[in-house]
Amino acid sequence: MEVILETDQFILRKLTMDDLDAWYAILSDEEAMQYYPKPFDREKTKSWIEWNIDNYSKYGFGLWGVVSKETNQFLGDCGITMQNIHGKMRPEIGFHIDKRYWKRGYATHLAKACLRYAFDVLKLDEVFCYQKYTNIPSRRVAEKMGMKFREEYPDEVNTKTSVYSIKREEYC
Repeated sequence: MEVILETDQFILRKLTMDDLDAWYAILSDEEAMQYYPKPFDREKTKSWIEWNIDNYSKYGFGLWGVVSKETNQFLGDCGITMQNIHGKMRPEIGFHIDKRYWKRGYATHLAKACLRYAFDVLKLDEVFCYQKYTNIPSRRVAEKMGMKFREEYPDEVNTKTSVYSIKREEYC
């Protein structure tokens, strides 16, 4: 297990194909994937893991598996990926948490740890979050990280995409 960072509650580590079954259980759930065009099938879940493994090689970061220190349970992912945000490739913090663990502040806790990593380790100048405009929970996480709403634009996948970001000089 290649640990990237730890918080008091969680370990963030590189995803591997050993995560396929647990990850598929999360990404195939209709409620958990309500802001995506559709839940993932097993092949799409496998591709998701492969995409992140490729990101680790290409960029030195990606979405990392989240494991509870207390239970050793795989809870989802959180991390940084390069995303096409309104025509530009930008570093974006993303997360997907098993719905059994929603509304406990985990996404915010993990996203803040990744934001610290983005500025302190990766030395990025600005970090983004983007989501379907109706994804209020993700918008709230962005705001709790100190991000500011930057724009909303029409998008084929999301109908409309909301963009938040925080610059290094805005980060406390």
